[in-house]
Amino acid sequence: MTQSPTSAPPSPPVPSETSPPEADVREMHSWLHTARFLTTAPRLEHLPSLDIPEVAFVGRSNAGKSTCINTLTQQRRLAFASKTPGRTQSINLFSLGRKGQTDAVLADLPGYGYAAVPREAKLRWQRVMGNYLLTRPNLAGVVLLVDPRLGLTELDDLLLEAIRPRVEQGLPFLVLLTKSDKLNHAEAQKALSIARLQAGGGQALLFSALKKKGLDDVARLLWQWTHAPIPAAEPGPDDGE
Repeated sequence: MTQSPTSAPPSPPVPSETSPPEADVREMHSWLHTARFLTTAPRLEHLPSLDIPEVAFVGRSNAGKSTCINTLTQQRRLAFASKTPGRTQSINLFSLGRKGQTDAVLADLPGYGYAAVPREAKLRWQRVMGNYLLTRPNLAGVVLLVDPRLGLTELDDLLLEAIRPRVEQGLPFLVLLTKSDKLNHAEAQKALSIARLQAGGGQALLFSALKKKGLDDVARLLWQWTHAPIPAAEPGPDDGE
């Protein structure tokens, strides 16, 4: 005898052990807290070849990049903030994953635009960063940190233009307005509106390490980016030297 379709409703799907519910952002923060130093690379050729998702943090010197990474990972000195902004000229990688396993990587790229850095060093790192952002095959997203009191500068616009081909291919991109606690509500909303217009296909969010503003939204994005298929990179130069 055929069973009535209403007599035995289907069982609800079992949640994946590796994918926390969308609403449970606590699990995403716990995942970020597993961040640990992986390696440092003064040149692209020194970066390890990885097949796991990598998210790059980029921005001008003094945009609050190290503070942002340390706040997101709930660690005080994971990303080192140099006493002389712009002097750190290596790509630092941090691995993420529970129980010693690595399922994603955060890449802390050197800050750019600091006046005291010699012009030759600036040009070299512009080439290195440009080639990294265009050719790193496992790149799963880019976070551009911007001080909202300054807005996007000419150097930020150049970076946006450099990665536009990959963004158009589907690479996730976020303009993160750090130090938003320095602005009142009206100023912050105006800065956010402008950043959204300038993001060129990416997203924009307000962030404050001091007030813990935007942490949940960024944690959710980082989880989503690193647990989705990675857009393919176009062939390009092997190094920026």
